[in-house]
Amino acid sequence: EQPTALQQQFPEWKCDSTMAQGTDWGWTCCPKGWKKFQRSCYFLSQDKMRWTESKQNCSGMGSQLVVINSRAEQNFLSGQIRQSNEPKPDNLYIGLTAAKVGHWQWVDKTPYDVSAAFWQPGKPSNSPDERCVIIHRDSELPSNWNNVKCLMHHRICEAAVVTV
Repeated sequence: EQPTALQQQFPEWKCDSTMAQGTDWGWTCCPKGWKKFQRSCYFLSQDKMRWTESKQNCSGMGSQLVVINSRAEQNFLSGQIRQSNEPKPDNLYIGLTAAKVGHWQWVDKTPYDVSAAFWQPGKPSNSPDERCVIIHRDSELPSNWNNVKCLMHHRICEAAVVTV
């Protein structure tokens, strides 16, 4: 098989044995330093970039800005942010943005579902210059999303686990 862009980027991997359907044993792998949860690998950046550059950076690693699909995923990521190494990132971009006020769109075109959103109380604001979304480390869980200006923040990239 052709290696994926993610596989080509990283020389070191961490793999866990898994029981696949039936009785097949297999391995699910993430690049070393990434966090695994369910069928995804996550990268929490130590550096800061604007949202557009964050999106490009994730793409360049064969991943995308994270698309949060469940409360379990939201809780996992919030926990990872709170226990991440120094310097502790306080705001991390996710893959949600608005082309215009109130029109939220995930980077992978997953439909935005307000019932599966984790906004801080009173958010999102209707400010026309706050079109990017971050997870805020110290907000009450699970509601820790905030819409912000698309300035310099950390980011969370997500890629599918590699199964071998």
